[in-house]
Amino acid sequence: MDEDNLSRQSDEIEALSSIYGEDWRVVDEAERHYCIEITDGKEKPKWKITLQVTLPSDYPGSSPPTYEINAPWLRGAVRYELQNTLEEVYVENAGESIIYLWVEKIRDYLSSKKDDLELVSSEADACSDDMNVNLKMQDVVDEATGDLHPEPDLDLSDLSEEVKSLEVLPQTFHKPDLVEKIQCPVIHHGDPVKDRKSTFQAHLAAVNSEEEVQLVMEKLLENKKIASATHNILAYRIRKDGPHNVIAQNCKDDGETHAGSRMLHIMQIINALNVMVVVTRWYGGVHLGPDRFKHINNCARTILQQHGYIKEKDEKKGPKSKK
Repeated sequence: MDEDNLSRQSDEIEALSSIYGEDWRVVDEAERHYCIEITDGKEKPKWKITLQVTLPSDYPGSSPPTYEINAPWLRGAVRYELQNTLEEVYVENAGESIIYLWVEKIRDYLSSKKDDLELVSSEADACSDDMNVNLKMQDVVDEATGDLHPEPDLDLSDLSEEVKSLEVLPQTFHKPDLVEKIQCPVIHHGDPVKDRKSTFQAHLAAVNSEEEVQLVMEKLLENKKIASATHNILAYRIRKDGPHNVIAQNCKDDGETHAGSRMLHIMQIINALNVMVVVTRWYGGVHLGPDRFKHINNCARTILQQHGYIKEKDEKKGPKSKK
């Protein structure tokens, strides 16, 4: 298996797990086989589809995943329409990670079609039209369990209050070649998450330039507790002005190998733009192993969702049908 594809697969699966939580299930890790149940978004869903995907060794570089739609009530033209839609998504994004796009396309499809779909017997259609499409993926990620040496003991009891009290507006960044001064964007702070003496906290700011990213980092590091943290992991994506829609993106691990790239991958999957996220970790002396990456990703995902960069479930439901 190509190492680059393996690495990209691993990043994608970790991001999907972070985004969808318990809805994303591992069927067979060795075979790279996964599934997710997708609904029409109602509190009591009427229409459901289970999407199963298997990731070939050359996905996403040159092949698609093999997929299966488990929805016995789908038949004929309706089923083919959905399959064609998924194939179009792949063709338009060949070489990229597409499972998130598939899931959200199916969710939108169920929301828009829920009044038109015909319910048919599972016996008549259970095995009829399942479509297999070939997609591959893999991602080697360093799952080493070694953390950095513990930092000096910190009193984190008032962490949230102190961090949230940061003043963000007065600071400015002066570019030597420009007369204008850039104000530091407003910084939002997530709730701290604690696990075995380690503490994680996310920070988010809407940014439109790398200079604003720098300003936000400088402002965060003015806080002594953030500055003395074991890691301040950064990821950002910015759409540049111009005719070509260039996206500037970058990440920094700050000593936590691959943590920044994993955060960036989540932002890529949800297409978050003009935003930066920093996750601060205070190491408490107990090694967390791979769980540390789960906390970092979840903190990033939560604050992105809280500030509208990930669709809420209610937004995915579509208009309510009139009775």
